Amino acid sequence: MAVKLRLKRFGRTHRPYFRITAVDSRDKRDGRVLEEVGTYDPDNKESSRQVSLNADRIRYWLSVGARPTETVQNLLKRNGIAPSK
Repeated sequence: MAVKLRLKRFGRTHRPYFRITAVDSRDKRDGRVLEEVGTYDPDNKESSRQVSLNADRIRYWLSVGARPTETVQNLLKRNGIAPSK
């Protein structure tokens, strides 16, 4: 089973809110998740409150082979969590 770290969309039209989740890569974007590891609110004015991450669990998922999507990878880099290659 290939695991991905990806965004799961919530919120209403034109007001997105995302949860960062560990998901089986074959599941739908908003389908069943293995674990929720953070949130991302792009509309929050304070950049420090836009992203909330559970760094320990993210590092665990990366260590067992989970691959972040491009957007999640950018969020992780911005917050000091470097995905291992």
